Order: sequence, then structure tokens, then C-alpha cells
Amino acid sequence: MTNRRVFILQTVVGTSALASGVAMAAAPMPMVVETDAMAKSLGYAADATKVDAKVQKKFVAGSNCTNCALYQGKAGEAAGGCPLFAGKQVTAKGWCSAWAKKA
Repeated sequence: MTNRRVFILQTVVGTSALASGVAMAAAPMPMVVETDAMAKSLGYAADATKVDAKVQKKFVAGSNCTNCALYQGKAGEAAGGCPLFAGKQVTAKGWCSAWAKKA
């Protein structure tokens, strides 16, 4: 009898966890803000046209998140994921010092 109760309890808890995980996956990821600690350390700018090339020596004119190898957004989308900012999105027109030319 105890095993049956444990099984039912585990099933209910597991189903609840799965349902909440699906709901979280469907929710849009928040945007990275320039004041975020990781964003600051990488010199992230939400708008690459505002990057000061004198301050950011790695900046290449015309580079932005859409033409970065790390960018996970689809063509034409305003924002997308980036593995450097787990659980958050970057703007397609953004830039950071980890930018690497897309092959």
C-alpha cells in the first residue's frame, strides 16, 4: 500500500513539474539589459551603431548580433537567444565583444 501511495505522489509531482516546465518554455525569454553584469563585462550594446570603436577595440563596423556566429535568432526577428546570456534574448541589432563572424 505504501508503494502505491509513493507512486501516485511521484506521478502527481512529476506531472506538475512537467506542466510548469512546458509553460516556462512557451513564455518568451526576457531581454538582456546593458546594465546586466555579464552584458557590462562583454561591452554589450543593444544598438551596435552606438558602440564607440575607440572604447571597444574589437568592434568591426557593420558587425551586430545577426551576423554573429553565436546568435540563435531567426532571420528577420528583432531578437534571439545567445549562449552567452542563458535564458535571455539579445537584440538582433546589438553587439558585444564576443562577436564572431558567422560562417
